[in-house]
Amino acid sequence: MTLLSDPGQSLDDATDTELFERLQRSDVNAAERDRVCTELVRRYRFLVRWAVKRYAHGAEQAEEISQVGYLGLVEAIDRFDPARGVEFTSFARPTVLGEIRRHFRDGRRWVRLPRRIQELKLRIKDASDRLYQVNGRAPSAAELADELGVPRADVEEAMGTDDGFAPLSLDAPVDDGEETTTHVELLGAPDPGIDGVVDTEAVWPLLEELPERERELVLLRFFGNKTQTEIADRLGISQMHVSRLLDRTLRRLHDELVA
Repeated sequence: MTLLSDPGQSLDDATDTELFERLQRSDVNAAERDRVCTELVRRYRFLVRWAVKRYAHGAEQAEEISQVGYLGLVEAIDRFDPARGVEFTSFARPTVLGEIRRHFRDGRRWVRLPRRIQELKLRIKDASDRLYQVNGRAPSAAELADELGVPRADVEEAMGTDDGFAPLSLDAPVDDGEETTTHVELLGAPDPGIDGVVDTEAVWPLLEELPERERELVLLRFFGNKTQTEIADRLGISQMHVSRLLDRTLRRLHDELVA
């Protein structure tokens, strides 16, 4: 690998594959590893912005979730094996989202899960990552059970558990600095923009069903703020091909959303 053979050499022109392969090499020192990892974080930070848009409510929470999301992104970079032939975007998204969800669970858990369930959920997460890289798709409960050597019912129980969060009473006081009122008194009228929120949320499952390349194309364009030319360079296809794929994918999403 000529481009990355010398420490300190510019990484701007290196491909993503070259950077990931550089991290796999045994002769990479800590400083060079940090430099390569930082460049990969810069290239894929749009995944964190995408996740923040889904979960953050307000600037303060967005900053907190962003930091957690970057931890997930770094974890995905460390664990990614380019030899598996899986797109990094598809591998990293569940890791980033999982880190954010775990942050909410650990920070706001009300009903504590049994230890055996907590430990099994962690094992399921690791096994899911391994099987995803092997099969290129999310594993089923049966596949996870075979991988971990546990009953399928235990896996389904762990995957089906949902942490409870401490409820807030509507009669709890709210002090705005001038007068004290309650939460129930602050409940607003129907938001005219709610239809837009519903449509936005409805897009996510449709996006999940797209083929891997089309899904990455949409993420790069609308969450990574990449131009069609930049996307073409990233995916190794022509700008015209990007335009056609993008037009076809957006029309498909629109038709399925309307349906």
